Amino acid sequence: MGECRRAAQRLAKSHDFNETLVGRIGIVATELTNNVVKHAGRGEFLIQAIEDGCSVSIELVTIDGGPGMMVEKCMRDGYSTAGTAGTGLGAVSRLSTLFDVYSAPDQGTVAVSRVAKQNSAGAIRNAKPRAAPEFGAISVALAGEIECGDMWRLANHGGSTAILVVDGLGHGPLAATASKAAVATFSQHPFDAPSAIMQHLHRALSGSRGAAAACAVVNGQQAKVIYAGIGNIAGSIVSPERSRGMVSHNGIVGVQMLRQQQFEYACSAQDRIVMHSDGMSARWVIGAYPGLFLRHAAVIAGVLYRDYARPKDDVTIVVSGIGRE
Repeated sequence: MGECRRAAQRLAKSHDFNETLVGRIGIVATELTNNVVKHAGRGEFLIQAIEDGCSVSIELVTIDGGPGMMVEKCMRDGYSTAGTAGTGLGAVSRLSTLFDVYSAPDQGTVAVSRVAKQNSAGAIRNAKPRAAPEFGAISVALAGEIECGDMWRLANHGGSTAILVVDGLGHGPLAATASKAAVATFSQHPFDAPSAIMQHLHRALSGSRGAAAACAVVNGQQAKVIYAGIGNIAGSIVSPERSRGMVSHNGIVGVQMLRQQQFEYACSAQDRIVMHSDGMSARWVIGAYPGLFLRHAAVIAGVLYRDYARPKDDVTIVVSGIGRE
């Protein structure tokens, strides 16, 4: 637990969080990991920094496959099943900019906390208003690797959201090099037509080992998703009633790409977009988890990662709302 706290605080300091926020993040990390140890025995603790140009947040996620818990009771100060003061999750909620949790009997618990730091007042004044949908993402390297060969990016502008998921072939530094080239290229023009983005990526990855990649541009106002993919990136539009897969073509970006066709799909404001690399099985069904669809996108990503990630591959999953102006 101590190492988890120190890692989270180091990440916050590297992004110039002040001492008050660093201390807050330390408490959140301690309480979340303590909850896993006491109630589940073991689990995972994931941290990342999320930047959007106006603010940066440190995200802390705990994932376990324990007996589950009664969330409403555990959120009340004074409630405890482990002989403690019972202020853990209640304190985490108060200290977090965003906090959500999902738990089910005999399946375990996923908890997500984000603690945000705004940039300078001048940067905020000069930033354009955003209408970003909620989103969550997990990207984890194969055990033993220092670099993850999978990467993701998300951009938002004027009520539209662009999402990229890329999986460099293989694992380790060479796969990561291909993915870095892809996300850098995508970031230059994220709202180009997805078929054009695939062409941009193909040129940028020439000479690398190549990658699988998929791009979705989601327009909430027009209620549509435009999608293009090459290789084994899975993309779905998910509602409470069903999941619709989106089409990718065979090929390797940067090596062999015969078609750059894009497809258009209707969507609704209540839908969610789920995209992931083949480091996760595509056999997930959100409806198998009562109430999960209504949780925050980051919690959904955590649950699907926990139950469907393949142990012998890098894995990346992005879950996003549709968003509106």
